Amino acid sequence: MTSRKERNKEKKRSKIRFAPYYIAFIILIVVGGFFFSSFLAKEDERTSEKGVVREIGANGSIPQSNKQPLSKEEPIVETTIKISAAGDFTLGTDESFGYHGTFVHEADQNGLSHFVGGLNDIFKNDDFSTVNLETTLTNATKKAEKKFRFKGDPSYVKILTLAGIEAVNLANNHIHDYLQQGYEDTITTLKNENIGYFGYEHKFVTTIKDVKVGALGYEGWADTTEIRSRIAKDISELREQGVEIILIHFHWGVEREYVPTQSQQTLARFTIDNGADLVLGHHPHVVQGIEEYNGKFIVYSLGNFMFGGNRNPSDKDTFVFQQTFHLKNGKLTDKKEINIVPFSISSQTNRNDYRPTMLQGKEKERVKQKIIDVSNRIKGSEWLQYEVEEQVD
Repeated sequence: MTSRKERNKEKKRSKIRFAPYYIAFIILIVVGGFFFSSFLAKEDERTSEKGVVREIGANGSIPQSNKQPLSKEEPIVETTIKISAAGDFTLGTDESFGYHGTFVHEADQNGLSHFVGGLNDIFKNDDFSTVNLETTLTNATKKAEKKFRFKGDPSYVKILTLAGIEAVNLANNHIHDYLQQGYEDTITTLKNENIGYFGYEHKFVTTIKDVKVGALGYEGWADTTEIRSRIAKDISELREQGVEIILIHFHWGVEREYVPTQSQQTLARFTIDNGADLVLGHHPHVVQGIEEYNGKFIVYSLGNFMFGGNRNPSDKDTFVFQQTFHLKNGKLTDKKEINIVPFSISSQTNRNDYRPTMLQGKEKERVKQKIIDVSNRIKGSEWLQYEVEEQVD
């Protein structure tokens, strides 16, 4: 019979014999748990991403219905801005012309709406319109010592509003016909009618469809270091203000000459090279050609338009130049789209009734061909490829 003491000794020996197996079993459980946890984590990564469970196909592909949607890119916002330009608006007359048959006579007889009756709302159906205001709007009486001095009653400013003109160029050889008083009166009159103005020391900036558009004006009689310096500085200042589209008006050239001078051409190209997006010219009283240069357009002379400076000029041809600028996310693109709209400065052929009239049919074709012909005397008429003619009711 085994004593209690001997039985206790036997239990201790058994525990010692089986201790290594217990330790190994515990280690196996710990290691196995670690690997199982890792497997589950990796499986979780393969089958879940940002909370979206995705089934894995037999060939390792992700079924289309379970694919994670691609992150959205910034939406592209496309904007178009249509700008129209016309030439000389002389809303008045020279007092030496007398009264009968003058702009003043026509206004008294037919009212201010007479002058815009042939426009077909061309300036109202765009986004921005600008012209050359070649007169003073003043009641001043002291005149400059020169051959022709133009003045219109300040009430004539409403013609601009009736037409749909937003801003005018002042940099020309008639804005000081009634000296400093006439000049200041004209600016006050424009301000009171909420018409913008630019030229000389004045810069015009407006916002259209969240895009800043600016305009500058100069007398460009010669291509000099001085005017180049001013142009470059002015354009730079507008760019610093965030202006995206810059228009430049030049009063320049030789009267009744259909081909621009070399000075006009070199100054225009310099202006484009320094950041202008469109160059517009006037003063010759006749149309001159259009040129595409470095992806931009130069319109050397728009001619007369609503012109009170002559009761019956021999050449009544003119046009409105329109360009539609295309932008993406507020930045100008290279896409070009223009429209040439032939006009006569008068609704009558035997005299000037100061009522610019949109042309149709053969007369429209004749004036359009004239613009092409004078363009071919500069650098050709390749700009025609960008023309998108609009139908007018």
